[in-house]
Amino acid sequence: MANDNNTASLTPENWPQVRSGPLMVGGILIGIGSVIGLVGLAVAGGHVVAATRAWLNELETPPDQLARLRWEQAKTAVAAGASTWQNHPNAKTRLVRRDASVN
Repeated sequence: MANDNNTASLTPENWPQVRSGPLMVGGILIGIGSVIGLVGLAVAGGHVVAATRAWLNELETPPDQLARLRWEQAKTAVAAGASTWQNHPNAKTRLVRRDASVN
């Protein structure tokens, strides 16, 4: 165990003198500011949620039905593209590799 003579020799006069009053006032102001910030966040968040709900209610097609429709369109397009690719006349031809020694 090492003895630290520097800290042992410090007397209370060598430590900084801190008054508790300004520290308490600062802590209270930080707490009040945090509460005000949380209230502001709740008010703004509530407004955004209400505006989003109103916007969704004004849509002709709900987002879930629109997503389902787009998914069906994508599946149909993939199937059509795949069948066209497989049934195209050029898909029936095969490439023949020439032997390099024939030349």
